[in-house]
Amino acid sequence: MNIAKKELDQTSAVVTIHVEKADYAEKVDKTLRDYRKKANMPGFRPGMVPLNLVKKLYGKAILADEINKLVSENLFDYIKKNNMNVLGEPLPNETEQPEIDFDTQEDFDFVFDIAIAPEFEISLSKKDKIDYYSIAVTDEMVDGQIKSYANRYGKYADGDTVEENDMVKGELHELENGAVKDGGVHVEGAILTPSYMKDEDSKKLFLGAKVGDVVTFNPKKAFENVAEVASLLKISKDEAEKFEADCQIKIEGITRYQAAEVNQELFDKVYGEGVVKSEDEFRNKAKESLQKSWKADSEYKFTLDVRDMLLKKMPDVTFPDAFLKRWLLSANKDLTETKLEEDYPKILDDLKWHLAKDKLAKAYDVKVESPDVEAYAKEMARAQFAQYGMMNVEDDLLDHYAKDMLKKEDTVKNIVDKVAENKVVEAVKAAVKVTEKEVPLDEFTKLFGTK
Repeated sequence: MNIAKKELDQTSAVVTIHVEKADYAEKVDKTLRDYRKKANMPGFRPGMVPLNLVKKLYGKAILADEINKLVSENLFDYIKKNNMNVLGEPLPNETEQPEIDFDTQEDFDFVFDIAIAPEFEISLSKKDKIDYYSIAVTDEMVDGQIKSYANRYGKYADGDTVEENDMVKGELHELENGAVKDGGVHVEGAILTPSYMKDEDSKKLFLGAKVGDVVTFNPKKAFENVAEVASLLKISKDEAEKFEADCQIKIEGITRYQAAEVNQELFDKVYGEGVVKSEDEFRNKAKESLQKSWKADSEYKFTLDVRDMLLKKMPDVTFPDAFLKRWLLSANKDLTETKLEEDYPKILDDLKWHLAKDKLAKAYDVKVESPDVEAYAKEMARAQFAQYGMMNVEDDLLDHYAKDMLKKEDTVKNIVDKVAENKVVEAVKAAVKVTEKEVPLDEFTKLFGTK
């Protein structure tokens, strides 16, 4: 087998692979014999089909398959051994590839177009300036966080009179001419919540009512949504669509969700027993939690700004556009040429960012080790638990969840890419001049709208 490369320019090359019979004959013969052992044809015992018959029926397909595998393996080995930083994947050449006839040929030539990543340099110094924005945590934000904790660890209790967000339970009857309809809709243990009612007048009928009171209302008018009417009356949506009657409900129970009191019991539930011992400490801890949660947003914004700075340093970096567009269309069957042309500038920016990260990772000797991946997976698990209010999860449980994440190959790849990106950004942060700015949340949010 012979492999030759012809460079067309700095980012394009053609690789030709010449395959002779000696390169594939042994593998094809072995595959035919293996197939013969498994072949099951009428008139022959299993494994006893004549080799010539197997070759006649399947030889061409086996030959093509083995040659394709051989070419693919050697092409990618060649790319790897020659340290070729290719973009996308090799594509068959559309002009120089000769016709292939597996019936008559013994030697074959395969010609591939290859795109090579452009060479470029990126230099960083303290002359490069980037702002790092952190979000100012206000007392109102802390109040909101504490209220969220209190609601999360609240409980249901019986109410004396109905309030808007209460859950009302009772026996419901359909009415006809102001009286209970014989054979009409009857629901024991019907449940409704006034706050879900769209009609304000219907809602007012319930507010202030007590256990034992009978409230007359029109479900269709109160809720408007057919699905809610059907759920309340235990009837089908089709029946609910036609239902226009008034109903009465005798209130048997009023259930209200009460937020937890801000006391030691709540402190312990949120942060662990004894970690916080006063309301001031609780507020400080809540503030720290907010700052930590906002830090991810600050890091994200900083990463975007690093990306923008690096892209501005790469204005003259060129790519083999024709090849890339051809490859993108072949790799994404749902992608149209119109959509590709629309998205192509953004695709190029993403590609430049990827190449810049790789370049800087080598320049700053960035390495991603197993402990880095495990630590990031653990933080992902911690963040997921925090979304459900579980702030003080034990390390053993976090380790367990992290290990489960790392069983998935795609997850590991994504984490490795993210850890590498974070390390590159940290290296950039150390190399350039960073000015820290604390801004209100609304101002921080507006920063994204300017991009």
